[in-house]
Amino acid sequence: MTDLPGPLPGASLVVKVTAGAEAPERCSQALTVAATAVASGVPVSLWLTGEATRLAVRDAEGFSLEHAADPLELLAVVAAEGTVTVCTQCAARRGLAEADLVEGARVAGAAVLVQEVMAPGARALVY
Repeated sequence: MTDLPGPLPGASLVVKVTAGAEAPERCSQALTVAATAVASGVPVSLWLTGEATRLAVRDAEGFSLEHAADPLELLAVVAAEGTVTVCTQCAARRGLAEADLVEGARVAGAAVLVQEVMAPGARALVY
């Protein structure tokens, strides 16, 4: 593996994942980017929406994708060092409350997402 560059001063990354096991490559790429950024020292906020919300449920079943890291392990890396947020509406549609989620995950809505994306130095990626 090559050496990862350090983060730009004041930079942060917001990654929004809109797909889960039904689109494993898209979901895996988003989780990989978020975990790589965390490993590089970048402050990361990972937003799980749609079917991606199911990854944050305690005792969730991940998915297997050839040549990719386990999605639940990647999520754990981000949760340990960054922020993991489940969309309020997405959680409600699935009958999920914050107590149903893995440690370190929270439920929040659009106002918080907008606040994070508009913060000075923030960059946003949507998968």
